[in-house]
Amino acid sequence: MLNIDRLFKRVAEKGHVCVGLDTAADYVPEVERFNADSDASAVLAFNKALIDAVCDVCACFKVQIAYYEEMGLEGLRAYSETLKYIRSKDCLVIADIKRGDIADTAVRYAKAHFYGDFEADFVTLSPYMGMDSIEPWLKEAKKIGKGAFVLMRTSNAGMKDFEYLEIGGGKRVYHSVGDKLASLDANSLGEDGYRLFGVVTGCTESDEAAEIRKTYKDLFFLIPGYGAQGGSAKNASLLLRNGNGGVVNASRSIITSWKEQSDCGKADNLFAAEAARRAVIKMRDEILNEARK
Repeated sequence: MLNIDRLFKRVAEKGHVCVGLDTAADYVPEVERFNADSDASAVLAFNKALIDAVCDVCACFKVQIAYYEEMGLEGLRAYSETLKYIRSKDCLVIADIKRGDIADTAVRYAKAHFYGDFEADFVTLSPYMGMDSIEPWLKEAKKIGKGAFVLMRTSNAGMKDFEYLEIGGGKRVYHSVGDKLASLDANSLGEDGYRLFGVVTGCTESDEAAEIRKTYKDLFFLIPGYGAQGGSAKNASLLLRNGNGGVVNASRSIITSWKEQSDCGKADNLFAAEAARRAVIKMRDEILNEARK
């Protein structure tokens, strides 16, 4: 089964939440960090506790590699072990790596992140060197059923510097990305009607959401911006198609939710994991309620 079909089914069964394990060492409870051999080992233990707590109530996980790269080789080991642990739970993981290069370089990146120590089910890609930076990934993905999410309309304030530039005909640069992804390969549709490669489109801007969903019917969406960046369940629901077709990512609002508890002074990994589970369930239910309206 293609990963995009597996993701569709996970959303149908578990809801729309994508848990972002963008885990900085200072997100770990102090007692756990103090007792760990290193920040990297503390992050890994924290991640495992959260994965155990939420894997049955979320659609997938997203792991941002930068948080692990900053810790050097030990951090990359923690990154690798986090990916492996998620997949050992029969859960799907998106490696948030935002690669974007051409020719043989893209092939090497694809082999690095679709196989081996850094194997993930999906990756994130930047399209701004052109479609020849995307096509090698698709060729590799088709062999093994992997997937990717290509940056289209993101959730950061600076998105309007380039993504919103007008290109004529009432379209912007982000439309060009979506159009090219939608026509990339007619044979890359999964059984549930979505292409192997979807797009990243944020939920911080609601005025265009319905139009984007209507225009790109067969692209699955990775939807950032929920929670800490100001995106709402209502905004996110506008980017869904018949209640599916997208996962909504939240990172800090979930993995640091333990810090908002009145008794957080006694926090350990179990305490943090229980808080994360409550945050995921609350987010899941809010989005489901909006999607049903």
